[in-house]
Amino acid sequence: QLQFVESGGGLVQPGGSLRLSCAASGFTLDYLEIGWFRQAPGKEREGVACISSGGGSTNYADSVKGRFTISADNSKNTMYLQMNSLKPEDTAVYYCAAFPFRRSWCTTSRGLYQYWGQGTQVTVSS
Repeated sequence: QLQFVESGGGLVQPGGSLRLSCAASGFTLDYLEIGWFRQAPGKEREGVACISSGGGSTNYADSVKGRFTISADNSKNTMYLQMNSLKPEDTAVYYCAAFPFRRSWCTTSRGLYQYWGQGTQVTVSS
């Protein structure tokens, strides 16, 4: 059974940075398509970034391009989301997610993602 433990959320001022971590157990990241999603109060959960199995390809929502970076460390079986130049509109609960699939590209569409982390709160406020 694939499980995730998320960490790294918190309160940060606008313009600041945070790094979210998501440690996986029960499955090797190298065989998973992985993604980060977020959900703000009263809004639908949206895809933020994804990385293909093996790490060859990434994809980002337009709202975070150039500011967020998704990565995976297979030796630690952990994925990360580095968030820079944070804005108040980035405030949300952030979730890591994955599904087993090997291909050269990835999707931020939530429908295919089967396994989810517990979520971590990110608040951007002065």
